[in-house]
Amino acid sequence: MRPASKALILVADDNAQNRAVAQATLEDEGYEVILAEDGERAVAAFSERSPDCVLLDIKMPKVDGVEACRQIRALPGGSDVPVVFLTALRDVETFDRAQLAGGDDFMTKPYRPTELVVRVEAALRLRRVASERNELYALVKHQRDDLQRLQLQKEQLAAFLVHDFKNPVSSINLQAELIRRDAEASGRSRRAADRILDETGALMRMITNLLDISKADEGKLVPRRADVDLRALGAEVLEALRARAEGSGVTLITDMVAGNARADHDLIRRVLENLVDNAIRHAPEGTTVSLRSERAGTATRIRVADAGTGVPPAARERIFDRFVQAAENLGEGVRSNRGLGLAFCKLAVEAHGGTIHIEDAEPGAIFCLTLPHAD
Repeated sequence: MRPASKALILVADDNAQNRAVAQATLEDEGYEVILAEDGERAVAAFSERSPDCVLLDIKMPKVDGVEACRQIRALPGGSDVPVVFLTALRDVETFDRAQLAGGDDFMTKPYRPTELVVRVEAALRLRRVASERNELYALVKHQRDDLQRLQLQKEQLAAFLVHDFKNPVSSINLQAELIRRDAEASGRSRRAADRILDETGALMRMITNLLDISKADEGKLVPRRADVDLRALGAEVLEALRARAEGSGVTLITDMVAGNARADHDLIRRVLENLVDNAIRHAPEGTTVSLRSERAGTATRIRVADAGTGVPPAARERIFDRFVQAAENLGEGVRSNRGLGLAFCKLAVEAHGGTIHIEDAEPGAIFCLTLPHAD
């Protein structure tokens, strides 16, 4: 095998842009790159040049990546060369086919250039280790494959849950709305319908949070930016949570500045709904939760404040982690994150190029996020 810095990498992908990106990324790191636009040409190139590592797309014309891998493995020297699959297909069945064909690694598109370099370097190192310690290599690869497969299964389960939960929750929401609008319904029935609508709204937020966090893990949480009217957005958020606040004895107030932010309306609305909902749950009865915004240099700063228990400085980063709930995780007397709401907020705000942090309200906490100005 050539020295790692001069290793020859074969890239096979039927998309010219994907080939060009991979070639530029790897050549910048000192690798030599040869290209193939389908599986048949990839097998021929392997026979002719004997590369040190092979990157294969799975969906290609003539011979797909899985079959190309099988054919390469049957060639002289083919069993010793690392093969990394690059594919937009993210499911357990595709992963299993790739592994059975003899793949060493499995990356899903889109990927970051730095990730591609790291995975190629890891594949080359593992193969060098394999030539000296075959048994250890097999164990490490098996454990890595099991972890990747488990991650894909978890993502599939999350997708199924989101899909299966949304329909019944929407149906419950519709029935409650019909009761609330029924002129013959009693006041008690309408109040019950309001409560149902409030709770189904919270459940739907949790479902969509789960979906968007899964998208973020795959690099697919991309904001659709447009001019967002901040005052109108604030009014929408408070109206959506009015019943929840009234049920908790909390008053909602808003003071959003006039003007627009350049953002994804749906994502930022759900960020603010999550933050205001979190504030209501921790605000003592008889207090207020405020939603305010202000201009701050090149950004708009939005603050959600309450008079609850507050968040100590040592816990302010960890509270945005997924499923941070129990007091033993954050310390006694510290408010908790019900699961995914604050984790979603952080991912969505950062996807906009903004930041989110916590300040003291004395008493209580202020969740502060920044968004870019409209162009």
